[in-house]
Amino acid sequence: MSLAKWLVGVVFSAALLGSFAALADTRCKEPEPGSKQVPMLSPPEAEVVTGTGRLQFYSAPNPACAMNGVFVIPKDELIAYAQTKDGWSSVMYTNPRTGNAVSGWVRSARLKATGTVGPKQ
Repeated sequence: MSLAKWLVGVVFSAALLGSFAALADTRCKEPEPGSKQVPMLSPPEAEVVTGTGRLQFYSAPNPACAMNGVFVIPKDELIAYAQTKDGWSSVMYTNPRTGNAVSGWVRSARLKATGTVGPKQ
């Protein structure tokens, strides 16, 4: 293979990878809560995680946007702020032991409303 062909291949590969990176950036861009696509819940609702196993957090309502190592488990309580029509909820979880909080998106099907506006204190 000539040096010229090799360089063309490298440039083409870099451009292709750049396109994939740009695509990933748009897929994981969080939609605007309160918009028509993501109506706000007013007031925010307390939800409890149901089912079995971990419930993965995502940085945007897209399966390609998983937040590595960030999840909740059954019986954890979350605050839901917005929901999409295709089954995602914008939530916040505060760890009761550490006080650390994380916000992100989870699948709505694993949540059950508790009937309160916030988690139990």
